[in-house]
Amino acid sequence: MPRTSEPRAHERQHDVAVPAGSDPDSLSRWLRRAHEEFLTSGTTDAPVRSVVRDSWKRSVAGGLDPETDLPRITLDDEALREIREHHPLAPGLPVIRRLLVESAADAGLLVAVSDAAGQLLWVEGSSGLRSRAEAMHFMPGADWSETSAGTNAPGTALAIDRPVQIFGPEHLGRQVTPWSCSAAPIHDPDTGAVLGVLDVTGGAEVATAQGLGFVRATAAAVEAELRIARLQPSASPLQVSSGWSAPRLDVLGVHGATLQVGPLTSRLSGRHSELLLLLTRAPDGLTAAELGVALSDDDQAPVTIRAELSRLRGVLGPLELASRPYRLRTAVRTDVDEVRDLLREGRLRSAVAAYRGPVLPASTAPAVEELRDDLHLELVSALLASDDADAVLSFADTPHGRDDLGVWSRALEILPTTSPRYAQVAAHVEKLDRAFG
Repeated sequence: MPRTSEPRAHERQHDVAVPAGSDPDSLSRWLRRAHEEFLTSGTTDAPVRSVVRDSWKRSVAGGLDPETDLPRITLDDEALREIREHHPLAPGLPVIRRLLVESAADAGLLVAVSDAAGQLLWVEGSSGLRSRAEAMHFMPGADWSETSAGTNAPGTALAIDRPVQIFGPEHLGRQVTPWSCSAAPIHDPDTGAVLGVLDVTGGAEVATAQGLGFVRATAAAVEAELRIARLQPSASPLQVSSGWSAPRLDVLGVHGATLQVGPLTSRLSGRHSELLLLLTRAPDGLTAAELGVALSDDDQAPVTIRAELSRLRGVLGPLELASRPYRLRTAVRTDVDEVRDLLREGRLRSAVAAYRGPVLPASTAPAVEELRDDLHLELVSALLASDDADAVLSFADTPHGRDDLGVWSRALEILPTTSPRYAQVAAHVEKLDRAFG
């Protein structure tokens, strides 16, 4: 097909993958070329939608291999059952089944619901299609976040917190390119926190404006159902069970933290991520004034901080936030703690693997910036003192180590000259030396 037959960027709406009047077959052909070009060179000149192009870059930067990687199966049957039983989206399942699942099964489509971390909790619809989808791990218990599955509607909708369509070759993973999907986040009606994602998967028909409209409308109906349910008398709130693992907060390499409390997963806003991280570092608590100083170089009125903390309470689920001073009644472990523990134990390779990026990289809060710099320095210092070339190169090859001249120079010092990577490392050191010299 000649280049002039490709859709121009302005002809492809940002949200709609297959605009009205488009020929899905022609669109698929030039997208396949763009996909191949990106996998080969890491870039493409084709007018791929920005939401797709950005997701491709994020997925590759996270270390995903689009040729061979399949989404991870992260939940066994017992864990899946427990999460389903307690998940805040469970009351919305009857609405989803009534509005989408019944018609989707007749149309040969699948309807999936994930949690806030991208783990699929329910996949329903055509039984034949479910069997086919399991070959690419599109099944309950699988992790379809971008870091695990690459560009896909549920994972990308979580990453950018808005509805997304992905048509065929817009998927990054090669095994997913025969499919299309539309997905929309579902938010807590009181706090606005992301509870999970609703997705419809099938052929090209689900990547149209009508397909996206159905998913958006159903997500809105679920949010309304949750709001109504909370107006009715209910059982006592879920308590932290002694049988669950300790609550965990992940803040490395992400703009919004992920909080795991037992079977419940919540994706936090930037401000709530900062507040909760600071509270995990202060077991004796912090006053509103102290939090204001930690969050900003400008004076923040305590009333503003108290308002944010009040909203944070609605996101914490069974975790209790006490006041005067503000503190968590249950200890919360973070991935920062994990990296530091591994460094103390001398397990450098494991520490590098656990370090998925800087602490809340988008945050400008002074206390967060200090923690970010301290952790990065701890890890880099351990690498510079190490003779483990594999550990040093594992960090050097990441986006947060790619431009670190000290780390690359250390790798060159300890690599044997017979190593197949010696010449490449030497060339990269020379390049960085010129750039920073």
